[in-house]
Amino acid sequence: MGNRKKMLGARIKELRKRRDLSQNDLSEQISIESNYLSRIEVGASYPSLEVLERIADALQVEMKTLFDFSHHDAEATTPKGIEAVLAGASREDLKLIYKLVDAVLK
Repeated sequence: MGNRKKMLGARIKELRKRRDLSQNDLSEQISIESNYLSRIEVGASYPSLEVLERIADALQVEMKTLFDFSHHDAEATTPKGIEAVLAGASREDLKLIYKLVDAVLK
């Protein structure tokens, strides 16, 4: 995924889903049309700085987190990379991940 616009959109979508929000939910929270959020998430539109700030606030992340694509790099398979991906997981997700990892490593 070399295209930064697409990477930003994918990251926003990933963070939105982690918060268990639909596109409609997030777009309502940040006062934009859901079709505009859809275009952002597929990399067809760049959001303004103001919209990026509202997205970060609604997703309860720092703005720089929207541009953290490190989990897509080769480093993602290192313990630090895995830890970074797990940092945003819910307690329920972590329980499931633990069970999966435990089963694979046994």
